[in-house]
Amino acid sequence: MADTVASAIREAALRLSATSDTARLDAELLMAHALGVARSDVLLRHMQDTTPAGFAPLIERRAAREPIAYICGFQEFYGRPFAVTPDVLVPRADSECVVQTALNAAPDARRILDCGTGSGALLLTLLAELPEAEGVGIDASASSLEVARKNAASLGLSDRANIRLADWTTPGWADDLGQFDLVIANPPYVESDAELDPDVRDYEPASALFAGPDGLDDYKILIPRLPQLLTKSGAAVLEIGATQAEQVAQIAYVHGFAATAHKDLGQRDRALLLRLRLGKDESSG
Repeated sequence: MADTVASAIREAALRLSATSDTARLDAELLMAHALGVARSDVLLRHMQDTTPAGFAPLIERRAAREPIAYICGFQEFYGRPFAVTPDVLVPRADSECVVQTALNAAPDARRILDCGTGSGALLLTLLAELPEAEGVGIDASASSLEVARKNAASLGLSDRANIRLADWTTPGWADDLGQFDLVIANPPYVESDAELDPDVRDYEPASALFAGPDGLDDYKILIPRLPQLLTKSGAAVLEIGATQAEQVAQIAYVHGFAATAHKDLGQRDRALLLRLRLGKDESSG
C-alpha cells in the first residue's frame, strides 16, 4: 500500500474500479473510516498523512463487493446516521421517498406503525420529523430489533419508539396493536429469481428482499390487515418496486383502498400511498 493517504486512495480507486461504479468515493469513505475522521477532513487535512495500517483490509472487503455501509457500520438516511449490520437492509436514498410521502400525507400523525422496521430508518426518521408522534416498529428478526433499538437510543427517540418482535405472516400478530394515523412499510418485494448485484445478493438479508415469484407475496398478506390498523382518516405508505405500482394498487383496491404512486429522485415509482375509499371502513378487510 502506498505511503501517503493521497497515493493510497488513488491506488485503491484503481483496485476498486473493476467492481464499483463509485470507486474513488468508496476509497475516500474507507480511508475516512480507517482514520476515524469525516471524508471532508481526509480531503482537506490528511492527504499527505501516512496511510493507516487498517486501510488495506477495508479495500479488500470492498473489492469482494461487501457494501460500504456494512464495512463502516453505518449509513446516512434523510440526513441522519443509522447503524447497520448484515442483519438489516442498508437504508437507501430511494426510500426517502417513503418518508416524504408519509410526511406530506399525514403531517399531524400522532401514532405510527412501521412494518418490518429493520434498522428503524423509516420509523425513527418520521419520529424525528414529527416530535409529537409516537411509533411502533415491528420486525420478525430479533437481531434486526437490536439494531433498531440502538438507533433509537442514539437519536434520543427510545421513549417514543416501541420496537417489538412480530411477524405479519403469522396469525394474531397485530391483535394488540390498536389503530394508527400512519402505517409505513418497506416489505420484501424482489422476485425470487431476480438477478441482483453481488453487493446485495451476497450480503443483504434474503428474508428482507425476496417475496415469491412476482415479488408480491408480502403485499398480499399485509394489505388485507391495514383497514383494521388504520384510523378512518389514516394513511399507509408502502415502498414498492419500480414496476409494481399497478399490481400493488390492485391488491389495495380489493381491500377498500385508493392508491397513488409517488416517484423517487430517479423518477421511478417508489412509494404507494393508500387511503380508505369513501364509504369504506375497517370492516372492508
